[in-house]
Amino acid sequence: MPSYTVTVATGSQWFAGTDDYIYLSLIGSAGCSEKHLLDKAFYNDFERGAVDSYDVTVDEELGEIYLVKIEKRKYWLHDDWYLKYITLKTPHGDYIEFPCYRWITGEGEIVLRDGRAKLPRDDQIHILKQHRRKELEARQKQYRNCYIWMEWNPGFPLSIDAKCHKDLPRDIQFDSEKGVDFVLNYSKAMENLFINRFMHMFQSSWHDFADFEKIFVKISNTISERVKNHWQEDLMFGYQFLNGCNPVLIKRCTELPKKLPVTTEMVECSLERQLSLEQEIQEGNIFIVDYELLDGIDANKTDPCTHQFLAAPICLLYKNLANKIVPIAIQLSQTPGENNPIFLPTDSKYDWLLAKIWVRSSDFHVHQTITHLLRTHLVSEVFGIAMYRQLPAVHPLFKLLVAHVRFTTAINTKAREQLICEYGLFDKANATGGGGHVQMVQRAVQDLTYSSLCFPEAIKARGMDSTEDIPYYFYRDDGLLVWEAILSFTTEVVGIYYENDQVVEEDQELQDFVKDVYVYGMRGKKASGFPKSIKSREKLSEYLTVVIFTASAQHAAVNFGQYDWCSWIPNAPPTMRAPPPTAKGVVTIEQIVDTLPDRGRSCWHLGAVWALSQFQENELFLGMYPEEHFIEKPVKEAMIRFRKNLEAIVSVIAERNKNKKLPYYYLSPDRIPNSVAV
Repeated sequence: MPSYTVTVATGSQWFAGTDDYIYLSLIGSAGCSEKHLLDKAFYNDFERGAVDSYDVTVDEELGEIYLVKIEKRKYWLHDDWYLKYITLKTPHGDYIEFPCYRWITGEGEIVLRDGRAKLPRDDQIHILKQHRRKELEARQKQYRNCYIWMEWNPGFPLSIDAKCHKDLPRDIQFDSEKGVDFVLNYSKAMENLFINRFMHMFQSSWHDFADFEKIFVKISNTISERVKNHWQEDLMFGYQFLNGCNPVLIKRCTELPKKLPVTTEMVECSLERQLSLEQEIQEGNIFIVDYELLDGIDANKTDPCTHQFLAAPICLLYKNLANKIVPIAIQLSQTPGENNPIFLPTDSKYDWLLAKIWVRSSDFHVHQTITHLLRTHLVSEVFGIAMYRQLPAVHPLFKLLVAHVRFTTAINTKAREQLICEYGLFDKANATGGGGHVQMVQRAVQDLTYSSLCFPEAIKARGMDSTEDIPYYFYRDDGLLVWEAILSFTTEVVGIYYENDQVVEEDQELQDFVKDVYVYGMRGKKASGFPKSIKSREKLSEYLTVVIFTASAQHAAVNFGQYDWCSWIPNAPPTMRAPPPTAKGVVTIEQIVDTLPDRGRSCWHLGAVWALSQFQENELFLGMYPEEHFIEKPVKEAMIRFRKNLEAIVSVIAERNKNKKLPYYYLSPDRIPNSVAV
């Protein structure tokens, strides 16, 4: 009788093993086997991290094996089981791999097909077409049908319909929920930063700038230490628009907006080329950052004992003769007038300093809510849900993308549950808490376009693409290297499975995936520029690059520097306790300190930026694919080339950073996690 050797690999994460009964059936071209219990006498099968082998003898020849069916039945108490993969050695000596990398819960079952990636057109055998269809039907039911994606707030990109983390399908939950419990992590942050004693001192002001050092953890040679020492300087202020936490807002000023009536006379002391302001604009030396998005946003009113304020400043910047970016004019609200003066470097020290602090605070709000939350977390969740709903596990694009949506929906659900919900942690310290952050997302969604997620296009659209004109824009330089590496990789993978553009156009599962993103993520807005369909290999490669880059590199660039740049509170105040000044010559140091966050809110803020800047345990970085969904040699070789390209980028960045007082490393591939999971 024919005999098969079955090898079963159990996951190594917590609680991956099981004591339940595991049964296996083989389904082949010539018939199906009986159900076989996988069990070895006097042996604890399917322990965490185990790889177990079994001999399975069948009554008759099964022909080519199409599917493997695994059933889990209760032994004593139900426990979930994480199955990594199954391999099969046939009676003829052939090896067949069946990737799984999924949880089997309760008295569940799972049917696997071999690991060769297949497009819909490749499946001609009825049983395989049926398996493909049933898998998608089950997923679409599990991830809710298309009519009830959840609208967490009106106007938001649609998200998964789950109130809390435990409501999520098991396969997209965190392995350990404790690791991403925001309340727990904030408490841990307070302990690590030794600031528990200040936590409840809301409404209690600091005495002066030096007083903030009581909660500032001094670690030598870090960016945060340099920020603390140089935050008041114009050079440090300007540098952050290029390489800080939010390097996506600065753009070349081609025409001075009428709402910012700056004249040459006002700024001539800052202009180093003996040119007028208009001539400097024509020469490409003037840049602008406009926080119009914040105009009219409601400030946090959740604490009746503390008034909190927002501003919508406009900041004009200048590239000096050393090619460094420095501020030359700041207007703190959008409408010019007598009560809205334009602050200048020639004003009194504290007038100018407070104006810059207001810009830094506004930048913090836009960074957290739009650059970070909307444009990486929420967008990546849309890609992830659409992938699970429309691409079966056998599809090459599922195999390519699954690592890049890992835990994204879980972290977002946890955030909606604890962080950005009503009365959540976000409300405790941020002036945009209490609903302002919701208003900001609703506005910013209107400007969320596909082209703005295409990194080279986004850089060019802001006029920031010239390395000669703007030589110290490391976010741009490193981002372009990583973008090109990802694009080269996706182009290779697309070329392996799609022989021409027609195959792309005829892949209905791909088209349904793209349509899901457009219809439910982008709410069917034509102005978003998101494609409704994809008709060429080139456009497909670009689209996949957008998905991967957004979830990995873009998120890393705007997330992991938060502690570096925001831990010194005056450099990134999460709230302001007095309104912007309406006249010059009245600001004092005492007034600035009383405007900055109180002790309690400073501590909450510090805990937040520390917690958000930490890598997860067992983090997977760009180019790492430990789950072997692909088994074909050409794709594995493409992965090796991808990793080599990334390693070369790491070396380039490390060489540039040598001896730099302000190294830029957020886009070094060895510091870019595969997905948005923090």
